[in-house]
Amino acid sequence: MSERPEARTPRGFIDRRGRDVAAERAILSAVSKVYESWGFEPLETGAFEYADALGKFLPDADRPNEGVFALTDDDDQWMALRYDLTAPLARFAAQNWETLPKPFRRYAYGPVWRNEKPGPGRFREFVQCDADTVGSARPEADAEIVAMAVEGLEAAGLPAGSAVVKINNRKLLNGLMSAIGVSGDAQKLAVLRAVDKLDRLGPDGVRLLLGEGRKDESGDFTKGAGLDASGAERVLAFTRAGVGGRSDTLSRLADVIGGSAEGDEGLAELAAIDAALTGLGVGPDRAAFDPSVVRGLEYYTGAVFEAELLLSTADDKGQPMRFGSIGGGGRYDDLVARFTGERTPATGFSFGVSRLAAALRAAGRELAAAVRGPVVVIAFSQARMAEYFALAREIRAAGVPAEVYLGGSGMKAQMKYADRRLSPAAIIVGDDELAAGTVTVKDLDLGRALASKVSDNAAWRAERPGQQTIPRAELIPALRRILDAG
Repeated sequence: MSERPEARTPRGFIDRRGRDVAAERAILSAVSKVYESWGFEPLETGAFEYADALGKFLPDADRPNEGVFALTDDDDQWMALRYDLTAPLARFAAQNWETLPKPFRRYAYGPVWRNEKPGPGRFREFVQCDADTVGSARPEADAEIVAMAVEGLEAAGLPAGSAVVKINNRKLLNGLMSAIGVSGDAQKLAVLRAVDKLDRLGPDGVRLLLGEGRKDESGDFTKGAGLDASGAERVLAFTRAGVGGRSDTLSRLADVIGGSAEGDEGLAELAAIDAALTGLGVGPDRAAFDPSVVRGLEYYTGAVFEAELLLSTADDKGQPMRFGSIGGGGRYDDLVARFTGERTPATGFSFGVSRLAAALRAAGRELAAAVRGPVVVIAFSQARMAEYFALAREIRAAGVPAEVYLGGSGMKAQMKYADRRLSPAAIIVGDDELAAGTVTVKDLDLGRALASKVSDNAAWRAERPGQQTIPRAELIPALRRILDAG
């Protein structure tokens, strides 16, 4: 006899039961309605893309397994599971550009896969939800994406003002580099990476990384960007400019950048975004300019966005925690050009559905509570199964989920089954009920509520709380009353 396999979940993959599935479905339903109300159409692309079309992970001579799950097709071309929803959009836009309305506005959601080392809260399969505009270079397209993201997050369950979308522009960062005399891509990347650690290390730690370098608590040394003291202070002044209203931030940024051509272009784009957001009714409490936001150092070409949760949250042990980012995006004008050779402007916002569901749960704001089970028809006799099924069909026809118990256990175990399913009610139809044309309905919601207050189990059993025998014709109204009360 062959050895039995061990039942185990692959690392970085998780199973989801009713509550988690319902929470994510509720988010996707709410956000989809928002995106469609803004004129964005849904788009579904396949799970696999040719590996060279993904862009970020190109196939090498052997196997393109760095970051993606890949295999060879029967024509010897490498295919890989998509690692995000943007690369498939770029391929789709390039492939169908002549027939698409321009700009092309689409939203999409679905699982993505990353062949990376899993860890706490870091999975190799998760669901993303994106909205993108391809074909518009106007800053107002960025503003619209931000405003729509704000509305979508609020529709998903976040109260107004409980999250803020922070906005920056890569052209401002490039202008700052010119102003302080940064030379070469390596030094520029070192400055941006230092700024990206501001939340974790604070100004003093970033100051060291902007200069000669920093030694951490373990003794490991990270080489710095090599700026002199005045250059480092100018970068820190840049990151501090995002205080107060959006127009105030723009004024402070203009002073720091010092009139570089690219920096001025970035300021003009942010001014246009500010005007559009104001017209859309999105104030600085929901969308703010924050020069410390650094995303996708080799990916984004203009505006960048990051949504941060402001609500107080707690971990599984009830301890306060900072949840941080719940989504982000920005302008990426070079992605479609990989296929066409022509620069095509694009901007978008993306969030991880599971992460947003976790954020809502941590803040006590999730849309979907524990999943309710169906009404359970108790099965007493094999000879009566056809009648039990007819009763369940009648209940379902009235729009109420219902099932007949199909296990092999007795009455007590069947009631326990219904309770574990969080069923609102159990229906008992024995010989007496069938002869009298009645049904016995046990209100399990009421029973659960009263059970938490009872101390005398014998009296509890004698009272049979929440149980009533009624004419068969009154069953559906009785079930609706139980559901409405729950």
